[in-house]
Amino acid sequence: MKLVRHAFTVGGLTGVSRVSGLLRDMLLAAVLGAGPLSDAFLVAFKLPNFFRRLFAEGAFNAAFVPYFARLHEGEGTNAALREAEHVFMALLLALLALVIGVELFLPWLMYVIAPGFSNSPALFEETLALTRIMFPYILLISLGAFYGGLLNTVGQFWAAAASPVLLNLLMIVALLSAQLSGWQGASYLAWAVLLAGAAQMLWLMSSARRHGLAIGLVRPRLSVGVKHVLKAMGPGALGAGVMQANMLVDVALASFLGSGAISYLFYADRFSQLPLGIVGIALSTALLPLLSRHIQKGEMVAAQDAQNRALEFALLLIMPATLALIILAPSIIGVLFGHRKFGPHEVTATAQVLAAFATGLPAYVCVKIFATSFFARLDTKTPVKIALVCVVTNVVLNLLLMIPFSYVGIAMATSLSSWLNFTLLGYTLHKQGAFEVDNRLKSRFLRIMSACACLFIVLSIWRALLPVQHTGASWGHSLWLVGAITLGFVVYMAAAVWFGALNLGELKRFKKEARA
Repeated sequence: MKLVRHAFTVGGLTGVSRVSGLLRDMLLAAVLGAGPLSDAFLVAFKLPNFFRRLFAEGAFNAAFVPYFARLHEGEGTNAALREAEHVFMALLLALLALVIGVELFLPWLMYVIAPGFSNSPALFEETLALTRIMFPYILLISLGAFYGGLLNTVGQFWAAAASPVLLNLLMIVALLSAQLSGWQGASYLAWAVLLAGAAQMLWLMSSARRHGLAIGLVRPRLSVGVKHVLKAMGPGALGAGVMQANMLVDVALASFLGSGAISYLFYADRFSQLPLGIVGIALSTALLPLLSRHIQKGEMVAAQDAQNRALEFALLLIMPATLALIILAPSIIGVLFGHRKFGPHEVTATAQVLAAFATGLPAYVCVKIFATSFFARLDTKTPVKIALVCVVTNVVLNLLLMIPFSYVGIAMATSLSSWLNFTLLGYTLHKQGAFEVDNRLKSRFLRIMSACACLFIVLSIWRALLPVQHTGASWGHSLWLVGAITLGFVVYMAAAVWFGALNLGELKRFKKEARA
């Protein structure tokens, strides 16, 4: 089946991207540590990525790709490409204006993004210099995402899925070169990011040309396609902007908490996003077409059953991951990041933040599933309204919790606001008659929690009987962590089967259906 083949292609390359990204972050921690230089680079790196997630990979592609696909199917490739050229020009001019505007007003913008840095002139200037180098990355990666959207429309997924690996590889090369040559500062890393943006754009552009999707430069005009994309981008941009603004608020507040705070939050968040990306995004991506099909046919019972099964599967996977991250956080951070300039203090601080983030993992994943239910019903406004409430709540909780708990309080606020998001989305769906927890989900949840209790007991005993120094990386520590993860996995799977949380017969049926 084409769908299965494409899913494996994207999934496999996404896995390569995740692994190379983890290696990149490990090197980044070892070379820059978690201090002023690391904080400056991460803030500068976050700004272009904020706009990338807002436009290039979010609202723009969601608006443009379906429109291009409809033209491609209905009027042919040439007609679709001619309209795509006008959209490309509009995107190019908008990005140029954005880059020029940000570069001109960057000092004032930095007072909004990282106001705490103004207390340290050297740190403020370093962040400005790195941002000036890296910000044009948004232009290059957004144009690359445009070509990636064209390729995805005609069933060519691998080039766009492989593109992020180029960024990770070039940053890894820059970091290794810095170690070998003794370079100081982070400007070499900023130039590597900019070079990676150019490489990603050229990679996707050349791939599009090879598949007959060449785009030429035309005189800009407000064509039907441009108007459609601008109109369709509105709700998506607002929704994505709410979530991205939430992240910027966390960075702005963390900038007041002293050297290293932003770095601790970055590394902990990066690792906590791994299970979210594997479970939450994968389930929501698979659930959307299924729910849309049921709703289109008026099969509301089947739609609710699909939601319950998605939640059931999500909880089966994410609950043990949450528990393991909380218990093993010091060892995970120590083994992965506890090298060179990332010392014991940095490991302990980042582990505390990771544990706080992990408490919100089940909510993060379930929010993805609930939001998908709204999207399948063509309701994009309700999730945005609820997200706005949660952003305000997150800011209030940040201010309350960062005083007694510092940077850990920011992670706690993020988790609590995610649980609020989950509660409000679920309650709204239930009130609309679109979601009801069925008896099977209630039963499976209790069985999953029983299996998690076994996991908790085994990991606690393992930690008590075989104490280890958690604050650094060593072969002994690495073997201890591998042993804990292996033992935990075996025990949880056995307990899940024993308690009936995992049905092997269902897995066999699913395997047969996937091969069909």
